[in-house]
Amino acid sequence: MEIVGYENVGLSVSIDMIQQFSQTTSSYDELLALFPPIGSRIDAVIEQIHRWHPPVSVRLSIRPGDLESLVRSCDFCGEPITLGPGGDALVLDSRSSDGPGSHTVICHRHCLAERIRPENGGERARAWKIGKMH
Repeated sequence: MEIVGYENVGLSVSIDMIQQFSQTTSSYDELLALFPPIGSRIDAVIEQIHRWHPPVSVRLSIRPGDLESLVRSCDFCGEPITLGPGGDALVLDSRSSDGPGSHTVICHRHCLAERIRPENGGERARAWKIGKMH
């Protein structure tokens, strides 16, 4: 499997198939959406990226519901959050200054802004604006 445009980046790519096996389909087109033929080019959304150890591990989702709106739980409050257009999710990639590896946190922008000290008003304001700079 490869991600078009990122063939030589050194990625490990997988598609989470567990949920597909638990579903029933009502049409042949729906079946093909869940189980595309080998060698086909498909649309997918990135569900997770892990950079803890090389190579970078990317998990993709081809579930029809995720292609429309990817919903996860906020890592701060646990409530549902929509990633992508129309959603209010921030994806924070934390990295160390002294070595490899990273960790990803997905949260509502208000959950992040509320956790920044009130006296650090500039960073709080940026938490509300990130991704909305047009």
